[in-house]
Amino acid sequence: MEKATLTISSKNYSSWSLRGWLLARLAGLEFDEVIVPPDDADARKELLLLSPSILVPCLTHDGIKIWDTLAIAEYLNEVMPGSALLPADRAARAHCRAICGEMHSGFTSLRSALPMNLKRTFPGHKVWARAVADIDRVTTIWRECLQSYGGPYLFGALSMADAMYAPVVTRFKTYDVKLDVVCSSYCESILALTEMQEWMEAARLEPEEIDELDMEF
Repeated sequence: MEKATLTISSKNYSSWSLRGWLLARLAGLEFDEVIVPPDDADARKELLLLSPSILVPCLTHDGIKIWDTLAIAEYLNEVMPGSALLPADRAARAHCRAICGEMHSGFTSLRSALPMNLKRTFPGHKVWARAVADIDRVTTIWRECLQSYGGPYLFGALSMADAMYAPVVTRFKTYDVKLDVVCSSYCESILALTEMQEWMEAARLEPEEIDELDMEF
């Protein structure tokens, strides 16, 4: 069997690439990375939120191609049953799917106002009013999960939900979003993951920059 491949774009800017990569790593899947350069026209549109991505992330495994992040998570949960990307309990599993779906399809104001950028920090950044509502919803989800399942991750152990919300954690750090103790602790737990440290170090070494995402807001 050929080794799996995961097609991704910029590690500095692409939140969806991070999600797919984290899912594969947390599942324990061995894979090679295929990098689409940020100057690729379609990849650039995705990074600038001008079009939905059809390029990244895309997992190729056992002759099968999966290019949607939720589909990747469900697939990995099936083929790597020991990964426990979804909780074993039915109610928790349904809850996990619900908040992952919410992340997948929502929070457009947060994405626009706080684009992912791991190389930069913006101390005292003023967040647009519309994005504040998204931030409040995200932190409400986190608090409810951490209280219900005991932490340190959203469903106790690491799950697909943590991979889906990890880019938001980086956005909160980049733009100096003020959080309560519970949410701050969760962010610290995610940023401390070996996988996240590896991704962020690679992002810092990327030579490419996209001016539209590096501007002072």
